[in-house]
Amino acid sequence: MNESLKLSVVICTYNRSDCILDALHSLVRQTLPRNRFEVLLINNNSADATESLCKNFAQQTPAFNYRYIVETRQGLSHARNRGIAEAAGDVIVFMDDDAVAEPDYLEKMVAFFEQTPGAAACGGRIYPRFESRRPRWMSHFLLSLTSSIDLGNKVCVFRRRQFPVGANMAVRRDIFNQYGKFNPDLGRKGNSLDGAEEKDFFYRLMAAREKIYYVPGAIVHHYVPDRRLTFDFFRRQALGIGKSERIRAKSVSAAEYVKSIIREGFKWGVSVVLLLFYLLTLRPAKAVRLLVFRWYVSKGLLF
Repeated sequence: MNESLKLSVVICTYNRSDCILDALHSLVRQTLPRNRFEVLLINNNSADATESLCKNFAQQTPAFNYRYIVETRQGLSHARNRGIAEAAGDVIVFMDDDAVAEPDYLEKMVAFFEQTPGAAACGGRIYPRFESRRPRWMSHFLLSLTSSIDLGNKVCVFRRRQFPVGANMAVRRDIFNQYGKFNPDLGRKGNSLDGAEEKDFFYRLMAAREKIYYVPGAIVHHYVPDRRLTFDFFRRQALGIGKSERIRAKSVSAAEYVKSIIREGFKWGVSVVLLLFYLLTLRPAKAVRLLVFRWYVSKGLLF
């Protein structure tokens, strides 16, 4: 491994004082030499104890290459874009404030980009870490709501309409110069559950035929608290997915929005088939929740 390629790890946070230190300490424990990476913590107007915790962390780890930055424009896309502007690395790694990286996470990222010069971006494996337990209603097809990604044990290019998610993704710096940053009209703002900023960004790269890889060895564990498994959170999350896709598609073109509606109709067909499968295999909770999810996504997409 040569000493030339360096990483900037960007963690954007909003009112996550309950878990932000776990994320930061997992980066302190990295096997990659500390002169190979920096960590940027972007506080997006947190109103809890985040500021004091993150400043104390800096005092307790003076030898760690860490910077604390406040971004006052509300929204995850604004926070990520600020991190991109502040970053000094050749590759920018994004990790969620409720994720914990394996000790060799950054070492695997560096090795991948050094060995794959044609890669524009990549995303690693994400294991959900439930506060209590995985609920009975959460089928394999809804596990993505926890940001879970597991495409097997081989490095591969993400297939069409698949892409990394923010808990574990990395992008070469010059890619942002070529294709732009994250759309501030998309993504979470405060307590909203909107999204699609990652989809919008990676679709731009795919349209330009850039290569985006899945790297199974780069692993993070994503914390899933019980409050994110309530029906109200589930409903808001599904509505946010639909609403965000409506905003994203309409920002591209009217034709793109029509395509999104057509794809949603296809997903309804698949959901009905899965409903029958789960009913026949005596798993009614999974069956019902799949249809409820589809209903709220469609509602957000159309209305």
